[in-house]
Amino acid sequence: MPEPIIRAGQVIALRLFDIAYAIDLKRAETLWAARTPRAGERRRLSFTPPKAMAFGVPPLALTLGEVPLTLGGATVAASVTARLYDFGVAALALSVPVVDRGWGDFVGLVNQVDQAVGFRVAGPWAGLLAELRGPIAEALDRPSGAVLEEDYLLGVVNRLDEPLSAEALQQRVDLVPLLTGEQRPLSDGARADVLRHRFSYYPDDLVALTWDRAFVYEPRQDTDVIDVLEVANAQLLEMRFYDELLDDELPRIYDLVEEARRGAKLLAARRYGRLARRLYGLVAEVTELTERVDNALQVTEDVYLARVYAAAMALFRVPAVGAAVDRKLALIRDTYGALYAEASGSRAEWLEVAILLLIAVEIVLSLLRH
Repeated sequence: MPEPIIRAGQVIALRLFDIAYAIDLKRAETLWAARTPRAGERRRLSFTPPKAMAFGVPPLALTLGEVPLTLGGATVAASVTARLYDFGVAALALSVPVVDRGWGDFVGLVNQVDQAVGFRVAGPWAGLLAELRGPIAEALDRPSGAVLEEDYLLGVVNRLDEPLSAEALQQRVDLVPLLTGEQRPLSDGARADVLRHRFSYYPDDLVALTWDRAFVYEPRQDTDVIDVLEVANAQLLEMRFYDELLDDELPRIYDLVEEARRGAKLLAARRYGRLARRLYGLVAEVTELTERVDNALQVTEDVYLARVYAAAMALFRVPAVGAAVDRKLALIRDTYGALYAEASGSRAEWLEVAILLLIAVEIVLSLLRH
């Protein structure tokens, strides 16, 4: 059978950046409106009822205009949008329209976009990020100096030349080259692994997920699945940030503990107490922000989106990275507990010494009086 013709669709390249410890979204919205002609909006899931699934804190959606991309020797205009999450992530989305293309051309276009703006190339991202950060700089709490990022690529089909069910579409096309970027045939086992995460709710919609790509067939132009995949990537990025933050912090903590123990005994309680307070503050701050990341998307009744979201989180290994963060926080809590105990013990020792000295002074004064 001939391959279907894609009448309407798009290729979306996501690039997510950690740009700050936190973002004041209301302030960012005000600053953006004051400095640019393009207004922002607080983005919610478009088709899903709020009681079924909703953002914990709706991100701020902004429009950045268009950028030219050279794809296959031709220049196309790609529209650019951004979403700001209150836990410090900026998600840039670059969208290339797809009109009247055969399936093979569509797969080729996905790969061309990946080659032009994928994770291995700089592409237009640095300029777009600078364009975004400039107007909202005052809304960023502790802007990030280091560049930590994630990327994701989506091939989206909204309309075909003839209505097809998800099952019929999969019989007519091969999803594997799109999901992997591979041009050589894969083994049966590898194909099964690639196609393992496929989901449909209605007979004519389909989502297929991999680690770094997804295919979305959505005739109703529902964007909720795309939004959910973006949130999962944002959560992965922030968990990576806290994992690396604690990786850098733990050796410094151990050095400070050793330094405190090598100092004079007289001031040990004060040093231990000061370091313990620092550790307690670090644990409290990271715990609060990781909980905010965990609650970025609240799932209650929408079973379909919940399955897509859970599969994406598992594919991206967000729970594994989160567990690593929890283990490192537990180590810091244990260190805090040990330091607090040592500080208390040191204070108790000096209190005993003080009591003995007072008793000795009292005895001496009593002897002198007699």
